[in-house]
Amino acid sequence: MPPSLLDRKGHRKYITQQERCLIEKAADKFPRELRTFIGVLIFTGCRISEALALTSDRVDLDGGVIVFESLKKRAKGIFRSVPVPPKLLDMLDLVHSIRQTQDGGMRKNKVKLWGYSRATAWRHVKDVLDAAGVEQNGKMSPKAFRHGFGVAAVSAGIPLNLVQRWLGHAQLTTTAIYADAVGEEEKNIASRMW
Repeated sequence: MPPSLLDRKGHRKYITQQERCLIEKAADKFPRELRTFIGVLIFTGCRISEALALTSDRVDLDGGVIVFESLKKRAKGIFRSVPVPPKLLDMLDLVHSIRQTQDGGMRKNKVKLWGYSRATAWRHVKDVLDAAGVEQNGKMSPKAFRHGFGVAAVSAGIPLNLVQRWLGHAQLTTTAIYADAVGEEEKNIASRMW
């Protein structure tokens, strides 16, 4: 079965821009560490395991990017950088003392930003989705952030090859599914040709 933005019952597998705003607002009621975790998922499109592996030395405050090791690749040492909004970098620095860690010569120590297990992180994300009221019959998963990032990027007119690089896809055909958005996103994409 080819990749799709809809599940077998026709439910969306991505968060919309409106839902992203609701999620960000709901996350404000959770601990700061979880808010930064949610922010990284929303604004980078990384996989949950890639976020959990993120270390302080991979947050480039001056360059405005977060560097992820692509964990789905067969070889180690394949990295990609994703530009992120300054507000996310400021929040990461405030909560995780990024600049202090880097200036203190701890770059080599590679301090992980979150100590969650994968199951705990998944549960925390589901709690935020519930609090935001964006669950669709309990079917929305943490991967919805990744898909939402891809749809938002394509909707904003970002070239597919750039979205491919940011998401770490090996094939452009994988990235192309984000052009198959539905609902309001589909209307926004279509309106660019009118």
